[in-house]
Amino acid sequence: MSKLNWVTKACGVFLLCASMAVALSAQTFTTLHNFDGTDGEFPEAGLIQATDGNFYGTTAGGGASNVGTIFKITPEGALTTLLSFDGTDGEGPNGLIQSTNGKFYGTTNGQGHSGGTVFSFSPGGTLTTLFSFDGTDGTIPTAGLLQGTDGNFYGTTSNGGAYNYGTVFSITPGGTLTTLHSFCQEVHQMICTDGSLPMAGLVQGTDGNFYGTTSQGGAHSCGNSGYGCGTVFKITPSGALTTLHSFAGYPSDGDGPYDAVVQGADGNFYGTAKYGGANACYGRGTNGCGTIFEITPSGALTTLHSFDGTDGEFPEAGLIQATDGNFYGTTYDGGLKDGCGYGCGTIFTITPSGTLTMLHEFKPKDGEFPEAGLIQGTDGIFYGTTAGGGTDYDGTVFSLSVGLGPFVETNPVAGKVGAKVGILGTDLTGATAVTFNGIAAEFKVASPTLIAAKVPSGATTGTVQVQLPGGPLSSNVPFIVLP
Repeated sequence: MSKLNWVTKACGVFLLCASMAVALSAQTFTTLHNFDGTDGEFPEAGLIQATDGNFYGTTAGGGASNVGTIFKITPEGALTTLLSFDGTDGEGPNGLIQSTNGKFYGTTNGQGHSGGTVFSFSPGGTLTTLFSFDGTDGTIPTAGLLQGTDGNFYGTTSNGGAYNYGTVFSITPGGTLTTLHSFCQEVHQMICTDGSLPMAGLVQGTDGNFYGTTSQGGAHSCGNSGYGCGTVFKITPSGALTTLHSFAGYPSDGDGPYDAVVQGADGNFYGTAKYGGANACYGRGTNGCGTIFEITPSGALTTLHSFDGTDGEFPEAGLIQATDGNFYGTTYDGGLKDGCGYGCGTIFTITPSGTLTMLHEFKPKDGEFPEAGLIQGTDGIFYGTTAGGGTDYDGTVFSLSVGLGPFVETNPVAGKVGAKVGILGTDLTGATAVTFNGIAAEFKVASPTLIAAKVPSGATTGTVQVQLPGGPLSSNVPFIVLP
């Protein structure tokens, strides 16, 4: 690639480069909570930070009926179980999102007993089932939802639909569902050429289209599944799907992307494939240890890193781009072979040009097998979950500080002039000004962690900044002003 990565450009200034080296060396890993089954077990999805400053998540099992929970946890680690699913209201919940109306929305995969559901959950503890899948409209959603700029929610099901190979759908806040695409519309040598078995959710690009992955299907057969190595696709809000890339597997490129891509600050998308890459994981099969890739909106893919086991293997989770411009993620296996056979998993950072650094290697007692990715809290610290390990081997919630500073983020990330926007942060009480790309906005401090603002007239796409007595805090991603 011709572009310089963030670290290369930053190290052109000695003091900034030195401060970054100090930050990455001052790493602090903390196990915040050990699940014991009664309060949930197997947290397979990631966390979200809500407008109250706390983190919310789900466990796939455990709780009062042993079919999953919704929980809240403070940055310090105090956990509250908010809901235990009982089967009639869903089983095996996936990740949550917080809507602009303050409610949480998510999906349950049914754990084989039903087709799964879409639900809303109020902060007061009331769960409402908005939709139950029956197979014809999709079944077994294995990922959470995304709220689009139109206010509707978008997601995928891993099975079901017209051909029983998964779907892309939209659903209104009131529960009206529309199937936008059923995978396997074209078949070549037993492989769905447009992809199959989408295990991941979607991301909305700055162009308004949605981008996602399928774990199987595409143009190439793979030894891992025999049903194709997976794809990256684009789909319009009206349902027109374009396959951007078909993975070819080991040793060419990735195989089996299990999570969503993320759009970087440069406009390209970044993601992981669980298998494939240049290095075979002997003893675990010879299909490759997994990859990290970059793909342009037009479909040109570059493999940035191939895992080899010592630096992690089988990355199931996607990436996040942190406030330092680098990407952070986890691998399900690999790293230290200390009680986990092939390693308990890792946390890593990678520059946009592909330089990878391991930040943490899990051991059974501090967590093992992180299936989900990380979230960067507005305090600058990373938070995540492990599906196993911990004191009772039922999974953990953890934090990792690498010295990055606080910031603010907006909910939603896009809106028209005059739209109400929540600005989430830490210690916002003394805010004296809010600007959208330099244009002053009306605002009200709703709580120490939330500012309510309006997109001002004349605002353009760019950084949101909050002025505090100790100095300004900027948003981690640009706010997109819609026409």
